[in-house]
Amino acid sequence: MEYSMAWLSYHRLPFYEGQEYFRKIYVQGEDEITGTAVYELCRGAEEMLGIRTEVIKWPELSGQDGKDRQDKGIYLLTDSNGPVGGGYRITEENGKIHIAAAESEGLLYGSFDLLRQVQRGFPLNGLNRLKLPDNPLRMLNHWDNMDGSIERGYSGNSLFFRSNTVMVEERTRDYARLAASVGINGVVINNVNVIGKATRLIIGEYAEALKRLGDVFAKYGIRLYLSLNFAAPMELGGLDTADPEAEKVRAWWQEQMKETFCNLPSLGGFLVKADSEGRPGPFTYGRTQAQGANMLAEAAKPYGGIIIWRCFVYNCTQDWRDRKTDRARSAYDYFMPLDGKFEKNVILQIKNGPMDFQVREPVSPLFGSLRNTNQLLEVQIAQEYTGQQRHVCYLIPQFKEVLGFHTYCREEGDTVADIISGRSFSHRICGMAAVANTGSDTNWTGHDLAAANWFGFGRLAFDSSLSAEEIAREWCECTFGTETQVAHAVCKILMMSWPAYEKYTSPLGIGWMVTPNNHYGPNVDGYEYDRWGTYHRADHLGIGVERGKAGTGYTQTYLEPNASLYEEIEKCPEELLLFFHHIPYTYRLKSNKTLIQHIYDSHFEGVEDVEEMVTLWQGLKGKIPDEVFERVKTRMEQQLEHSREWRDQINSYFYRKSFILDEKGRTIY
Repeated sequence: MEYSMAWLSYHRLPFYEGQEYFRKIYVQGEDEITGTAVYELCRGAEEMLGIRTEVIKWPELSGQDGKDRQDKGIYLLTDSNGPVGGGYRITEENGKIHIAAAESEGLLYGSFDLLRQVQRGFPLNGLNRLKLPDNPLRMLNHWDNMDGSIERGYSGNSLFFRSNTVMVEERTRDYARLAASVGINGVVINNVNVIGKATRLIIGEYAEALKRLGDVFAKYGIRLYLSLNFAAPMELGGLDTADPEAEKVRAWWQEQMKETFCNLPSLGGFLVKADSEGRPGPFTYGRTQAQGANMLAEAAKPYGGIIIWRCFVYNCTQDWRDRKTDRARSAYDYFMPLDGKFEKNVILQIKNGPMDFQVREPVSPLFGSLRNTNQLLEVQIAQEYTGQQRHVCYLIPQFKEVLGFHTYCREEGDTVADIISGRSFSHRICGMAAVANTGSDTNWTGHDLAAANWFGFGRLAFDSSLSAEEIAREWCECTFGTETQVAHAVCKILMMSWPAYEKYTSPLGIGWMVTPNNHYGPNVDGYEYDRWGTYHRADHLGIGVERGKAGTGYTQTYLEPNASLYEEIEKCPEELLLFFHHIPYTYRLKSNKTLIQHIYDSHFEGVEDVEEMVTLWQGLKGKIPDEVFERVKTRMEQQLEHSREWRDQINSYFYRKSFILDEKGRTIY
């Protein structure tokens, strides 16, 4: 094998008291997903325990009969009274482990959960675990191109495409194994910016290969999705328009959906990026986003297909010199008036913040404001703006903050987690999606520690009650084993990493101070839309974007009391202060530091944090596989060098802007 299996790289356990359970598996169902669950249990038993498991099929076995049998072992029971929606219950009594679920997906997730218990050395005696997935949809969005490249890809080439062909290989199955093991149940395989050959994925040309890929996914309870080109009627059908209200366009899509779903009956639906960054969409024809989405939804509805419509819509050509112009308002202004006007099989995919995956943003005000529309939270684990998988930046703490944000849309059950799970407004198709971070690199994610974001997203989407620390510990012990020093050091590195990255790049919510186009490395005035200081608006007196009533009015897009909280400088959370307000350098924060001193200090502190992270990793030499240790060591040494560059460039910039000296006398050029 030329690549690792990440957290499924099962380590042989010298002794495990629960190994006797794995000598026999009693299985009731014969469907493919149940077969996958059996395969995974057998593989885990062999690799971790050295046991060859005997599989015994009992077609007549019912849930109650299984509990009454005296034979010791593991029972996979499809129980109509068991947990639904991919949920499962694991119980142990008298030497028997029962994994029960109403559906085979639950048996698969329960089997992976049981294997995690073994990986982590937990006893199985008396086990009693009931798990119900918090979110119906738990998806990965790949930005893979058909030539094999990946837009914002930092881990090698595509796992799905090579030279304009669809790849279905052994690694495809291993990808599905990893995704399903943490509860992922939907994958969009191609880039949201659909160009060239990718437009043709919906026609018969690629049907055979896509069906094979979909079949591999289906064995692991994963549905295949495709990104869609809104202009396909013109590019494929030879029409002179893609107007969603034109009868010939509607008729074309109805015929095309019929063909596509006939070729790919297990297809889940389509992801659409429209009217943003040059992508075609309904605005071209004076139509609303709802009219565009609904036209596609009506065509896909007879086949059970859903349309996932991204809310990343803004006019990148507008005049940014107008200080009332605010990209942060775009999604809210475009979509809020359309609440309740989307078809039932349309889901709005909303980024966690109003801008673009910055290290710190407020939660999008669409969450809580939209009450009558299906919603999918979109996050990014690809680290486009957070170190591009060259820096350690464990993002699960950020996602936890987003999920726990109170929107005040109701007296109770008002958090983002409540909304996207369907609990707040009884939505049934909703959940979480992440821009994926995988590629063809040996370790899947470029940086070995970046795999924690892939693992963590899946676990969090399935069980939002887990803490970031719990997920980090799980991933570490499954990946590296349970040695105490390793687990302590790796978990500490992960938990330090997001705050550290924020400190040495852009604290207080300002964001964006990156090199244009590739979005990596410090460049305070360089960002492509920042020619007039639109994103930080720093001058010789202060910094920040005034988004209160006196500015763009963005604060008023939130429900109360959040609107007032963000409006008032003294009450505004300081980690978002510069996102919402233009603040003088001499303004004193709650720490009694001036704003400029906080900028200086935080950048020095961020570097010190990285120095500590490097030291922690170096202490693991000999306790981590040599190849992995050296890869991570090299990346972390680069991160330390880059963090110093960030510190020096940002501090120098603001010293030269303000001409205010560092109170601690450190050299700032």
